[in-house]
Amino acid sequence: MAICAPTHVLRIQLQDEPSIVREIELPSDRKLVNLAQGIVRAFDFDFDHAFGFYSALKGNVMRSQPKYALFADMDDTDLGMRTDAKSVKRTSIAEAFPVLGHKMLFLFDYGDEWRFIVEVIGRGNKDPKARYPKALTSVDEAPPQYRRDEEDEVE
Repeated sequence: MAICAPTHVLRIQLQDEPSIVREIELPSDRKLVNLAQGIVRAFDFDFDHAFGFYSALKGNVMRSQPKYALFADMDDTDLGMRTDAKSVKRTSIAEAFPVLGHKMLFLFDYGDEWRFIVEVIGRGNKDPKARYPKALTSVDEAPPQYRRDEEDEVE
């Protein structure tokens, strides 16, 4: 049975470069969309793309269950298709990450496919004076979100 705690402490590693690590803390009752935003900001990326959390860490992650994606929050007519993903706006961090050691893949920007491994490494108590998400650890410099040649194409 999962132990309820006011905060989740999560380690996030860039899947292709596991030496690049961030650790953040968020209230356990916050939604996955808040976690996604915290991850993206911890790596100094712009929060400007679709994303999802997937239980499979490798292979065809889109078929994994459970999965949580921004697409689940869109109307079927907006998306033009149905999805079996759960909502990132209605699912709490505690629900998606119920126990210590639980891992999921965070896939950000389906075009560039930034893949992050997210793992629950601890629980804490919410500090009423702290701002969340709270950055705890930052190891190695994050890569640029966009390669230089992509930026040149936009201009």
